[in-house]
Amino acid sequence: MTRSNSDRKRPRVAMFVTCMVDTLYPGVGMAAVELLERHGADVVFPENQTCCGQPAFNAGYRDEARRMARHFLDLFGPLVDKGEVDAIVAPSGSCVAMVKHFYEVLFEGPGHNNEQRLVALVSEVTYELTQYLVDVLGVQDVDAEYGGTITYHPCCHLLRELEVDSQPRQLLASIKGAEIVDLPAEQECCGFGGLFAIKNAGISTAMGQRKVESILQSGADAVAVGDVSCMTQMNGLLKKMGHGGRVVHVAELLNGSTPRTPERQ
Repeated sequence: MTRSNSDRKRPRVAMFVTCMVDTLYPGVGMAAVELLERHGADVVFPENQTCCGQPAFNAGYRDEARRMARHFLDLFGPLVDKGEVDAIVAPSGSCVAMVKHFYEVLFEGPGHNNEQRLVALVSEVTYELTQYLVDVLGVQDVDAEYGGTITYHPCCHLLRELEVDSQPRQLLASIKGAEIVDLPAEQECCGFGGLFAIKNAGISTAMGQRKVESILQSGADAVAVGDVSCMTQMNGLLKKMGHGGRVVHVAELLNGSTPRTPERQ
């Protein structure tokens, strides 16, 4: 028997881990789960989840993106529809933006009535990790420590598509022992942009190098980000330029699961 939301003492969250976290950075996913559980939510993990379809969508392959989006809706939609979960949470602003804003584009027009219903249902309860922690769970202090300086890079989708900015900053400011410093030209894109980095490698690299210069100017030991794709771009360029990797996902900093100071040279 499915328990209604009112029967539960704690909210139940379905974790959408995303492709890159699943395949390259599982520690970020584990940190996200631990954060949610420590601050009042129970987490379930639908094991058949795959890509949200964003890379195919951005490349113009709408049919392929639609198939992946339909799988997402078929997997997560019933969990929401039956009241088995209260929210879907992902440690990625870009993937959340895809679900909340672009699924309706994929399924617009006649012939998609069921998908449109599920899109409306799912998009309403899909959150980026820090957004859910602050806006839904009411977290103000993550009870973490870090012995160094931290700056924050607002990833494009998180900032512009979801308008999530104060939440990660608020949580980072609660980390004990950390000094928060400004990142020069913080709202400039790091140049990754998914397929943009592949199709426009020269421009992407130039944008990334500008971001690296900003990171070095900040003097920060750690750069917190909300998307591992941006983290990959910046750390790759930092290491190539001989400065060591110091960009970390916000979930790991908030969970206290990073070294006291990341590797730097």
